[in-house]
Amino acid sequence: MTNAINWFEIPATDFARAKKFYEALFDAEIMEMPFPAGKYGMLPADMQNGGIGGGIVQADGFEPSDKGTVVYLNGGDDLSVPLSKVEAAGGKVVLPKTAIGPNGFMAHFMDTEGNRVALHSMK
Repeated sequence: MTNAINWFEIPATDFARAKKFYEALFDAEIMEMPFPAGKYGMLPADMQNGGIGGGIVQADGFEPSDKGTVVYLNGGDDLSVPLSKVEAAGGKVVLPKTAIGPNGFMAHFMDTEGNRVALHSMK
Protein backbone atom coordinates (compact mmCIF):
# COMPACT_ATOMS: atom_id res chain seq x y z
CA MET A 1 0.00 0.00 0.00
CA THR A 2 1.43 3.39 -1.04
CA ASN A 3 -0.96 5.69 0.83
CA ALA A 4 -3.34 5.17 3.75
CA ILE A 5 -5.89 7.40 2.03
CA ASN A 6 -7.02 7.29 -1.58
CA TRP A 7 -10.09 9.56 -1.59
CA PHE A 8 -12.06 11.78 0.79
CA GLU A 9 -15.37 13.58 0.77
CA ILE A 10 -16.25 16.73 2.69
CA PRO A 11 -20.00 17.05 3.42
CA ALA A 12 -21.88 20.26 2.58
CA THR A 13 -25.35 21.50 3.42
CA ASP A 14 -25.11 24.38 0.93
CA PHE A 15 -23.12 23.18 -2.09
CA ALA A 16 -22.77 26.61 -3.72
CA ARG A 17 -21.44 28.14 -0.49
CA ALA A 18 -19.00 25.25 0.08
CA LYS A 19 -17.83 25.41 -3.54
CA LYS A 20 -17.18 29.14 -3.24
CA PHE A 21 -15.26 28.62 0.04
CA TYR A 22 -12.94 25.91 -1.32
CA GLU A 23 -12.40 27.80 -4.59
CA ALA A 24 -11.24 30.80 -2.52
CA LEU A 25 -9.10 28.61 -0.26
CA PHE A 26 -7.26 26.93 -3.14
CA ASP A 27 -7.56 29.77 -5.66
CA ALA A 28 -8.78 27.12 -8.11
CA GLU A 29 -12.03 26.10 -9.77
CA ILE A 30 -13.96 23.25 -8.16
CA MET A 31 -15.17 21.10 -11.05
CA GLU A 32 -18.74 19.88 -10.64
CA MET A 33 -19.28 16.22 -11.44
CA PRO A 34 -22.46 14.24 -12.13
CA PHE A 35 -23.82 12.80 -8.90
CA PRO A 36 -27.30 11.29 -9.08
CA ALA A 37 -28.03 11.65 -5.36
CA GLY A 38 -27.05 15.32 -4.99
CA LYS A 39 -24.20 17.66 -5.92
CA TYR A 40 -20.49 16.88 -6.17
CA GLY A 41 -17.38 19.00 -6.74
CA MET A 42 -13.81 17.78 -7.21
CA LEU A 43 -11.07 19.51 -5.24
CA PRO A 44 -7.79 20.15 -7.09
CA ALA A 45 -5.59 17.05 -7.40
CA ASP A 46 -3.03 15.72 -9.86
CA MET A 47 -4.68 12.35 -10.34
CA GLN A 48 -2.60 11.59 -13.47
CA ASN A 49 0.58 11.50 -11.39
CA GLY A 50 -0.60 9.49 -8.40
CA GLY A 51 -2.11 12.40 -6.50
CA ILE A 52 -4.80 11.82 -3.89
CA GLY A 53 -8.01 13.71 -4.40
CA GLY A 54 -11.37 14.30 -2.89
CA GLY A 55 -14.49 16.31 -3.21
CA ILE A 56 -17.26 18.26 -1.58
CA VAL A 57 -20.66 16.59 -1.58
CA GLN A 58 -24.22 17.62 -0.79
CA ALA A 59 -26.55 14.63 -0.53
CA ASP A 60 -28.64 12.69 1.95
CA GLY A 61 -26.44 10.98 4.51
CA PHE A 62 -23.60 13.52 4.19
CA GLU A 63 -23.64 15.75 7.26
CA PRO A 64 -20.95 18.27 8.18
CA SER A 65 -19.28 17.73 11.56
CA ASP A 66 -16.70 19.33 13.79
CA LYS A 67 -16.07 15.99 15.50
CA GLY A 68 -14.50 12.79 14.28
CA THR A 69 -12.04 12.32 11.45
CA VAL A 70 -10.00 15.34 10.38
CA VAL A 71 -8.84 15.55 6.77
CA TYR A 72 -5.51 17.33 6.22
CA LEU A 73 -5.52 19.19 2.92
CA ASN A 74 -2.33 20.14 1.12
CA GLY A 75 -1.31 23.61 2.24
CA GLY A 76 1.13 23.97 -0.67
CA ASP A 77 4.62 25.32 -0.10
CA ASP A 78 3.48 27.34 2.94
CA LEU A 79 0.08 26.76 4.53
CA SER A 80 0.04 30.42 5.60
CA VAL A 81 -1.19 31.27 2.08
CA PRO A 82 -4.44 29.23 2.05
CA LEU A 83 -4.90 29.73 5.81
CA SER A 84 -4.92 33.50 5.29
CA LYS A 85 -7.97 33.06 3.01
CA VAL A 86 -10.12 31.03 5.44
CA GLU A 87 -11.83 33.85 7.33
CA ALA A 88 -12.31 36.11 4.29
CA ALA A 89 -14.06 33.16 2.60
CA GLY A 90 -16.44 32.65 5.55
CA GLY A 91 -14.59 30.04 7.62
CA LYS A 92 -12.85 30.29 10.99
CA VAL A 93 -9.30 29.39 11.99
CA VAL A 94 -9.50 27.26 15.16
CA LEU A 95 -5.83 26.22 15.45
CA PRO A 96 -3.31 28.64 13.94
CA LYS A 97 -0.24 27.52 12.04
CA THR A 98 1.56 25.21 14.44
CA ALA A 99 5.01 23.63 14.10
CA ILE A 100 5.06 19.83 14.33
CA GLY A 101 8.82 19.37 14.36
CA PRO A 102 10.41 17.63 11.38
CA ASN A 103 6.90 16.98 9.97
CA GLY A 104 6.36 20.63 9.09
CA PHE A 105 3.32 22.67 10.08
CA MET A 106 -0.41 22.21 10.53
CA ALA A 107 -3.48 24.36 11.14
CA HIS A 108 -7.18 23.59 11.70
CA PHE A 109 -10.18 25.56 10.48
CA MET A 110 -13.96 25.35 10.36
CA ASP A 111 -15.32 25.61 6.83
CA THR A 112 -18.59 27.34 5.92
CA GLU A 113 -20.48 24.07 6.39
CA GLY A 114 -19.34 23.34 9.95
CA ASN A 115 -16.61 20.80 9.13
CA ARG A 116 -13.33 20.84 11.03
CA VAL A 117 -10.65 20.51 8.35
CA ALA A 118 -6.86 20.93 8.50
CA LEU A 119 -4.00 22.10 6.34
CA HIS A 120 -0.43 20.75 6.27
CA SER A 121 2.80 22.03 4.71
CA MET A 122 6.50 21.63 5.31
CA LYS A 123 7.02 25.43 5.68
